[in-house]
Amino acid sequence: MTTTRSRMLFVNLAVKDLKRSVDFFTKLGFAFNPQFTDETATCMIVSEQAFVMLLTEAKLLSFTTKQLCDTTKFTEGGYGLSCESREEVDRIVKIALENGASHAMPPQDHGFMYGWSFYDLDGHHWELIWMDPAAVQK
Repeated sequence: MTTTRSRMLFVNLAVKDLKRSVDFFTKLGFAFNPQFTDETATCMIVSEQAFVMLLTEAKLLSFTTKQLCDTTKFTEGGYGLSCESREEVDRIVKIALENGASHAMPPQDHGFMYGWSFYDLDGHHWELIWMDPAAVQK
């Protein structure tokens, strides 16, 4: 599939306790679209084009014939988010860790790129990344 038009991205993630996950991601600075929120799901706004649907396990199971991943044993994927600075990477990861997240990998400093990651309350792997804009333009 080749296209030059912009696409929206919706990532669906299973959560054990929707309210607890909403509270957690709210502390990290995310907002939610009330139009797509009920007792089984919510739409976390990442950007104008990217969203994470936090779904109760039962809700996500209604969309698939496969079992859910046991994130205490397996990695289902990695979810990378860009940040505006190294300081923002550190700030968000520290807030996540203070609110129940766990360490995933130590900070990675490559000079032109810096990242740090955590596992959220449900074991989903989040990587926060800053890249030097001058390096990206080359």
